[in-house]
Amino acid sequence: MTTLLFDLDGTLLPLDLNTFLKGYFEALVPRIAHLVDRRKIVDQIMQATQAMMLNEDASFTNEEVFKASFFRIVDVPEEQIWPIFDAFYREAFGELRHLTQPSPISREICRTAVDKGYQLVLATNPIFPEQAVRHRMAWAGIEDIPFDLVTVMETSHFCKPNPKYYVEIMDKLGVTPSQCMMFGNDIQEDGVAGTLGMQTFLVTDWLVDHGAPHIAFTHQGTLADVRTFVQSLPDMA
Repeated sequence: MTTLLFDLDGTLLPLDLNTFLKGYFEALVPRIAHLVDRRKIVDQIMQATQAMMLNEDASFTNEEVFKASFFRIVDVPEEQIWPIFDAFYREAFGELRHLTQPSPISREICRTAVDKGYQLVLATNPIFPEQAVRHRMAWAGIEDIPFDLVTVMETSHFCKPNPKYYVEIMDKLGVTPSQCMMFGNDIQEDGVAGTLGMQTFLVTDWLVDHGAPHIAFTHQGTLADVRTFVQSLPDMA
C-alpha cells in the first residue's frame, strides 16, 4: 500500500451533512434571489448536482455538466449569475465554519501519513468548486498538508459513488487498487472503492448510510481509531 485516500465532509471535517447543507443554502439563496425563483432554486441546484453525479461521459468536467444542466433549468444568463456564485465561494462560504466540528485528530492523521512517505489524496466528492474545498480544508486544519491530489469539480469528471471517480484518481497517480486505501464515513459513496479492490476504512463518527446494498469494509472505527491505524503503518522508506 502506497496511497491513502481521505474523504473530507464527515471524515477529516466532522459535520452533520443535513445541517451543513441547510446553512449553505440559507447563505447562498439570498444572494441570487433577485435572479431566480427562490421557491425553486434549491431543487434546481440539486437537480444540476444530480446530473453531475450521474454523468458517465469523461469528456466533460463536473463543472461543465453542472452548468449545462443548471442553465437548461434556470432561465438566467451564465454571465449574470455565475460571478455571484464565484464571489459567494470566495467570501461568504468561509463563514460557514460554525456549521462544522473540526478535530485536531485530522491534522495528526495527515501529518503522520506524510511523514511516513505515503501519497495522500483528498478524495472529497467533487461537487464543489476548488475555492469551497480550500475553505473546508482550512476549517479542518489541513490546508497546508501536501496532498498529491485534491478532487474538485473543475478538474474531476465523475462523482461518488461512481467507481469511475476512483479509477480517475488512480489513473492520475499511476497506482493500482491494491496500492490504495479509502477512508470515509459514507457507506455507499466511500465503500464503492472496495468493489475495485481497494482496502476501505469506514469512519463511524458521522456515519452516512443511504440504505443501498454495499460490500463490507476492510476496517472500521472512529477518527481516533484511524489515527492509531495510520500510526501503525510501516514507513514507506
